[in-house]
Amino acid sequence: MQLVILAAGMGSRFGGLKQMEPMDEAGNFLLDYSVYDAKRAGFDSVVFIIKKDFYEAFKDTIGKRVEKIIKVDYAFQDLNDLPEGFKVPEGREKPWGTAHAIYAARDYIKEDFIIINGDDFYGLDAYKVAYDYLKSLKPGSKGKYANVAFKVSNTMTENGSVKRGIIFEDKEGNLSKLIESKVERVNGEIVCSPLEGGDSFKVGEDALVSMNLFAFNKDLIDELRAKFPTWLKANIQDLKSEFLIPSVVDELVREGKATLKVLNTDSVWFGVTYKEDKPGVVKSLQDLVNKGVYKKGLY
Repeated sequence: MQLVILAAGMGSRFGGLKQMEPMDEAGNFLLDYSVYDAKRAGFDSVVFIIKKDFYEAFKDTIGKRVEKIIKVDYAFQDLNDLPEGFKVPEGREKPWGTAHAIYAARDYIKEDFIIINGDDFYGLDAYKVAYDYLKSLKPGSKGKYANVAFKVSNTMTENGSVKRGIIFEDKEGNLSKLIESKVERVNGEIVCSPLEGGDSFKVGEDALVSMNLFAFNKDLIDELRAKFPTWLKANIQDLKSEFLIPSVVDELVREGKATLKVLNTDSVWFGVTYKEDKPGVVKSLQDLVNKGVYKKGLY
């Protein structure tokens, strides 16, 4: 099974390329820990989706480290990577979105796979949960997707609000609704403000949120090939529109082509949402090394 890492984005709030910010004394990035944990969980190859401009920097740093333990491929997300008959409209600068990023890796994804954000730390248990789920499926399964959900209290930062997808499940344990929200602590309570408008609401510490760790069967690639041209016809002139994975999955669920199982993990997420988050991340990683969860230096 494959690990697919979305690492083409620049961290505007952090002020640089977050994915390539050293987070320990050995110079490892959060990406190193992600690959290391995924390998331990059972994944045997990784596809980095990056901007072509950063290829040499990636290969000369994280690439040369992780290729010692896992098969590595690189896919490039490019605005010009469009189906035949389409071209980038004048003025378009924004990337086409997360579903397009996976579309960019279509020639490298050959097995069931998971996707993660390149600038997040998910923890070993999250990868084990995802691997075990995919391993439990019948060979050749289609549309049996999953989201590894975190307790919202395990995903907060002390330095500001965060964007989280608040998860609601049906009685079968599948995702029934996801409300993308700005989440923050207000007077000791967790308050969620829907990004698309509507009244704010409160959730408990154990409410589940999506951190964009999805498990997919390889049939998703065929679905993206089919849906991307349709999406472009409807949205290409909107210079800020994005072809997004949650939207694609939601559409497939409504069409009866897929289900999205909610998988729980007790892992504690952390990442560099704000520049001020880095010292806390460095300390958290060092604490895990001191406890023996990770080897010093990893490799």
